[in-house]
Amino acid sequence: MSTALLSGPRYLGEGLRLILTPGLRLFVLLPLFINLLLFAATITLAIREFSGWVEALMPNLPAWLGFLEYLLWPLFVTLVLLMLFFGFSLVANLIAAPFNGFLAEKVEAVVRGEDLAPPFSTGELLAMIPRTLGRELRKLGYFLPRALLLLILSLIPVLNLLAPPLWLLFGIWMMAVQYIDYPADNHKMSWNGMLAWLREKRWQSLGFGGVTYGALLVPGLNILLMPAAVAGATVFWVREGGLERRAAETR
Repeated sequence: MSTALLSGPRYLGEGLRLILTPGLRLFVLLPLFINLLLFAATITLAIREFSGWVEALMPNLPAWLGFLEYLLWPLFVTLVLLMLFFGFSLVANLIAAPFNGFLAEKVEAVVRGEDLAPPFSTGELLAMIPRTLGRELRKLGYFLPRALLLLILSLIPVLNLLAPPLWLLFGIWMMAVQYIDYPADNHKMSWNGMLAWLREKRWQSLGFGGVTYGALLVPGLNILLMPAAVAGATVFWVREGGLERRAAETR
């Protein structure tokens, strides 16, 4: 289990190294620019609304338990941060999905040593938009009902103490789902097939998702996170046997 968990940081590190190579920079610059704009908007919104969000989630305690507010406040600050940065990641990936699909194709070509994908062109990019956006909407359909349940839990006194660790665990899992889906979708693996494969690689997936989610919370580093995570997830996909699972699915 420990070896599987530690493979996640290794894959993300390989992804970061790959996106800095000359042949892949073209597919990184535009998503990076999108990330910068969204990150600036997220920070601006957080500065204006952050304290109000924390106060809205904090439970109303009787006067004699008022001292607990000092203990609970950091917990709910963490909860708001997790929700805020996870939302930022989802929106950024929705906008940049076609570019991420192309980046996954090119990274796979580098890792495998053969390029079977068509060369980059505006027409090819436009052709990918409907498919990649459809897949992103499928991710939202997976995410929203589960996030809604967690949000409801976050508003229930006493039970909302469980919300921060559950949000964290869910966020880690969603990071794996979000990024592994790009190479899986490039190979036309079904949504359910991709989820089943991730469950088979549960500890590797949690290791990758955990380090990705941790990097998302680091100012500055989170700007480079999206292309690095796409590249790292593609390395994960190739090295952990995603191609073989896809071949078995088509039989």
